[in-house]
Amino acid sequence: MEFSAQQIAELLGGTLEGNADEKVNNVSKIEEGKPKTLSFLANPKYNHFLYETEASIVIINNDFNLEKKVKPTLIRVNNAYEAFAKLLQLYAEIKGTKKGIEQPSHISQSSTIGNDCYVGAFAYIGENVKIGNNVKIYPHVYIGDNCAISDNTTLFSGVKIYHDCVIGKDCTIHANTVIGSDGFGFAPNTSGETFAKVPQIGNVVIEDNVEIGSNASIDRATMGSTILRKGVKLDNLVQIAHNAEIGENTVIAGLSGVAGSTKVGKNCMIAAQVGVAGHLKIADGVKIAGQSGIGANIDKEGEIVQGSPAFNVGEYRRSYVLFRSLPKLNDRINELSKKLK
Repeated sequence: MEFSAQQIAELLGGTLEGNADEKVNNVSKIEEGKPKTLSFLANPKYNHFLYETEASIVIINNDFNLEKKVKPTLIRVNNAYEAFAKLLQLYAEIKGTKKGIEQPSHISQSSTIGNDCYVGAFAYIGENVKIGNNVKIYPHVYIGDNCAISDNTTLFSGVKIYHDCVIGKDCTIHANTVIGSDGFGFAPNTSGETFAKVPQIGNVVIEDNVEIGSNASIDRATMGSTILRKGVKLDNLVQIAHNAEIGENTVIAGLSGVAGSTKVGKNCMIAAQVGVAGHLKIADGVKIAGQSGIGANIDKEGEIVQGSPAFNVGEYRRSYVLFRSLPKLNDRINELSKKLK
């Protein structure tokens, strides 16, 4: 599918400089630009690529000052990065316009499916499932009994959703993620030698506009619900344990885990490989640096923490300077000890 510079400029509300009839059919990085592709420039350290790129159309900021003539047609906008992201989103929507029900697939007679949906081959939809409009269910997806999936949600190949779970509107769940598997609930028997499984009879509730990466696991609650509030974004390989709650617009990077019954506030940012212990409360707006371990409540809103166990990032950095100096300090102590002897 081709788009002209004029069409793109009108879509973005941008200003054209160059050939309005220039056409593109793909996108590229500015440093790897090829003819017939669209690119963008937002980071100043890449400015020099604008004068070298082979891309046919480049989106730039309104305040960018050209140092010399450029080959591509330019589209000036207020924010080049946001404008390019908007185009990518539209492009993804166009590519994802699948409709219809492929065979073989299984849809229980007691389930209902809305308009303009797509169900891929080998998908399984259990009893009493309610699926909204424009839902995309890719091949090999499993949806258990009594689930509800709202409008415009996409489940990519291999997603597994256990019984009784609820997923809101405009959500995206990537390949092989599991929603509603049993929480890690085991109780030692009276002898203490073995563990008895505690039945996990709750569910998972995912609100609107949530995106979950591939190979993530969101465990069902022992009782009640494990909840991802609206706007939450989870990276690949994230674990959310039973009865945890992740607040609105919080983002969690890959290989992080939140243990059972912990409540994470809204607008938090949790970097990669962070471990959060169970039954804790994390205040709104908290930022947690990568590989940190959280073993206590974080009560101060907007605090930034680092380390394992984690504490205020400023104190951590000062402590780290001292820690790195310990070998030299030890040598000095040994030298002084020898002199004293």
